[in-house]
Amino acid sequence: MNSMRRFLLSAAVAGLAAFGPALAQAADTIAIITPSHDNPFFKAEADGADAKAKELGYDTMVLVHDDDANKQSELFDSAIAAGVKAIILDNAGADASVAAVQKAKDAGIPSFLIDREITSTGVAVSQIVSNNYQGAQLGAEEFVKLMGEKGKYAELVGKESDTNAGIRSQGYHDIIDQYPDLEMVARQTANWSQTEAYSVMESMLQAHPDIQGVISGNDTMAMGAWAALEAAGRTDVIVVGFDGSNDVRDSIEKGGIKATVLQPAYRQAQMAVEQADKYLETGATGQDEKQLMDCVLINADNAGKLETFALSE
Repeated sequence: MNSMRRFLLSAAVAGLAAFGPALAQAADTIAIITPSHDNPFFKAEADGADAKAKELGYDTMVLVHDDDANKQSELFDSAIAAGVKAIILDNAGADASVAAVQKAKDAGIPSFLIDREITSTGVAVSQIVSNNYQGAQLGAEEFVKLMGEKGKYAELVGKESDTNAGIRSQGYHDIIDQYPDLEMVARQTANWSQTEAYSVMESMLQAHPDIQGVISGNDTMAMGAWAALEAAGRTDVIVVGFDGSNDVRDSIEKGGIKATVLQPAYRQAQMAVEQADKYLETGATGQDEKQLMDCVLINADNAGKLETFALSE
């Protein structure tokens, strides 16, 4: 009987050893840190990364920094203390986030950035971002066409600490400024916020009641501007956004906002997780650190194919 017990114990130990790697992998965790999920773009990022990580056998920590660099630093501390294997990050500031990413690197935890770059290279493993300049030029070309190459317009700019805000604005102006009959009469940040954009648009209309167009740094601000225009009975104003949200898709289909530019948030986040998995397995992603994904113009012609920041064929 003792011999049989020793045999069974040895078999059990051997079985656990055989399953050891699988059990360890199942416990591996990837942290996903983004701005607030109140913005559907950031929720799509988090959902895409979470789904892909779980598909690949990882647990996840899904965290929100609310565009607060101090809170982001605290979340990195929590992720490091929890022993996560990798971090997927849409950061809280190009300059302010470098220290947090470096802190993770020093702890042996690689970071994979999406949507927004940081100002240093060699700190994150990957920085996968939409080609914001190319996308902004697409949006500007459509805006110029919709405006008939003339008229007074306003620009809503994103958060000044976000490099994407400046890149998009530059892309817009490199096209629009070629048309002397298009006159920008107002330009103001609304910090990517729908409620702030509503208030800013109200003020712009009071100061410039003859505005004929609004070009916005993102869809959330475009929706706020459109709501203010509707409330003022100015649905004749041309509004163009940037992101490719379902809300703007619905507005386009109803004849409201005229166009947006899709940046593929869901797929971008999944790519980051795929690269994290490959890096953890092999020590390399096989890709350059900085990677650009082209954007796609969305208007009445193809809005019906848009769903959750992805365009169906």
